[in-house]
Amino acid sequence: MKTPKIGSEYDGFMLEEHMYSGGISDIYHVRPNPKKPDPGFALVMKIPCASTGDSAENMVHFEVECQIMSVLQGSHVPRFVAAGDLQREPYLLMEYVNGQTLQRKLNTKVLPSVQEVARLGASMARAVHAVHQQNTVHSGLNPARVLFRPDGSTVLLGFGRACHAHYPDLLAGRLPKPTGATAWLAPEQIVGVRGDARSDVFTLGVMLYVLCTGQLPFGIAQTPLDLRQRPWLKPIPLRKLRPELPEWLQEVVLRCLERHAENRYASAALLSFDLLHPNQVAITGRGRKITKSQFGNYFKRWLGTIGVLRYRPSPLVTHPVENTPIAMVAVPYSNVTDATLYSLRDAVTRLLGTLPDARLSCVTVIAPTHHGRTPSISVVSGEESTASNAYRRHLATLQRWAQALNTPGRQISYHVLESGDVAQALLNYAAGNHVGVIVMGASTHGRKTQRLLTTVPIKVAMSAPCTVILVKPSLPSGLLLSEQPVEEASGRVATDPSLYGDDLGPLG
Repeated sequence: MKTPKIGSEYDGFMLEEHMYSGGISDIYHVRPNPKKPDPGFALVMKIPCASTGDSAENMVHFEVECQIMSVLQGSHVPRFVAAGDLQREPYLLMEYVNGQTLQRKLNTKVLPSVQEVARLGASMARAVHAVHQQNTVHSGLNPARVLFRPDGSTVLLGFGRACHAHYPDLLAGRLPKPTGATAWLAPEQIVGVRGDARSDVFTLGVMLYVLCTGQLPFGIAQTPLDLRQRPWLKPIPLRKLRPELPEWLQEVVLRCLERHAENRYASAALLSFDLLHPNQVAITGRGRKITKSQFGNYFKRWLGTIGVLRYRPSPLVTHPVENTPIAMVAVPYSNVTDATLYSLRDAVTRLLGTLPDARLSCVTVIAPTHHGRTPSISVVSGEESTASNAYRRHLATLQRWAQALNTPGRQISYHVLESGDVAQALLNYAAGNHVGVIVMGASTHGRKTQRLLTTVPIKVAMSAPCTVILVKPSLPSGLLLSEQPVEEASGRVATDPSLYGDDLGPLG
């Protein structure tokens, strides 16, 4: 295998500028091959280090990366162009992505604001989730492998330690014992467990911790003793280091850093959701804690260090990432019938029964305010309603509607959106929050009307980035016998108080 030099050619691609040297590979800017079609974007070439002193593991990592990059798609990874023969001329040719790594941001030693931490964290989590949806676990995330484009989106680099559910794991059983890299690894990775998407969630938590505090939550394992201690360490609460940090942010970060994977976020999408909607984060003892671990925890760590206790990683989940989605239910706020409310609740209950780890997001779209007033709601307790009163009223309505779902322990969030285009508002929410399934009522317009105009449910179903379940309004016989007939076409409002909550009349 030839030694790479500026001016060398690999399958007609000329090395122009050396960009980066790592322990596994070197990266060069390259000039496109004039005999091949122009890809339309700048290119870089990664060439593995293969000198006499380099480990054979380098080639295995490089083979893994070539395999993974050739199947990954989307804006959160560089575009794959070509790969060279591993025996004769190994290289990986891919898109050059302009941006700044997280490592460069951390090197400035300037701690970002809470809003900036949330923005960066949500962007990273979205990128990780996009990779997980393609059956890939990165397994080697660190700040140097997270790149932010100028528009704020995240690109993930360095897939040499990744594993794909549909390909043989070339690194299983062949990884050297972790050393300094343990700063970013989850406890189960240290004992050899691979392929758990929740390990990447843990690493995201480590990076968020550093963004918030400027220091690593567990330090760097430099000796075998440090390595044995690593699964038993607990981080110092963020708010002990920075008391001005909000409880919700500490709650989110420490949940990512839970020692056992089943106690973390079930998916990176759920992490992104909480970072984007801090007012929906349920605060527990994790978020309120401001003291270090008690003596009992230190004693347990000591027992683990000397081998009396053994770290037992969480079992790998048997379901794909799609089985831990954010489920969104669109609840109408005006001209809504008993049948619609009942059917939506029944459909959501059945859906959640099949998705035990899913989070439910209840959404309603109201008309935009004008000069601080919401025209769709005119009177509340005899007085004209302000925009804030309308918002709170709709929020309370959603919460009362969801109370009868009877889902103890289930994470449920409530969102009132303001838009003149209901369908587009729902689509934007679904795309921006990685919603996996949308539940909404089917149109009650007659067939002739539907031929003339595209209804909101049809618009959403046609353009949604996920599964859409359209629910036909219907009432069980018990309610039909106890209530007056429901005329759906007339848009009569709900008459059963339990469907919306107590003492609620017309909402439009």
